[in-house]
Amino acid sequence: MPKTLFLIFNHEITQEQRLDAENSLGVSNFVDLPTQLKELWKQIPAELESVKEYLLPICDWLSQNGKSGDYVLIQGDFGGVYYLVNWAFELEIVPLYSTTERNAVEIKGRNGEIRLSHIFRHVRFRKYIDNNSR
Repeated sequence: MPKTLFLIFNHEITQEQRLDAENSLGVSNFVDLPTQLKELWKQIPAELESVKEYLLPICDWLSQNGKSGDYVLIQGDFGGVYYLVNWAFELEIVPLYSTTERNAVEIKGRNGEIRLSHIFRHVRFRKYIDNNSR
C-alpha cells in the first residue's frame, strides 16, 4: 500500500532524502506544509510559555490529512518537535527524523583567517521512539 510522507521541517527535502523515503519506507507521496503553516513552524516565538495552542493549526492539518501508517518528518524547534511527535503517535502516524553525516572543511582566507564550512549528507531516516510502548 502506498505511503505518504508529511514534511514538517524548515528545509526543502533533498533528492537523496526523497529517494531514501521511496526505497526504504515505500513512500510515493510527499506532502509539504501549506505556506501559512510552514511560516508558523519556522517562527515559533521564543517568548511563548507553551507551544500547544500555537501548534494547533499544524495538529489540525495533520489530523485531517494523515492516516494510520503514514509517515511524518518532524525537525525544528525542540519543544515543537516534542509536541508534534507525541501528536503523531496519537494519530498512529510514524514520526521520523533525518540522520546526517557532517563533514567539516577548512577554508583559508586571503588575510590568514580560517573559515569552517559544514557539509551535511543525509544517511537515513530514523523513527522517533514512543516512550509509552515500552
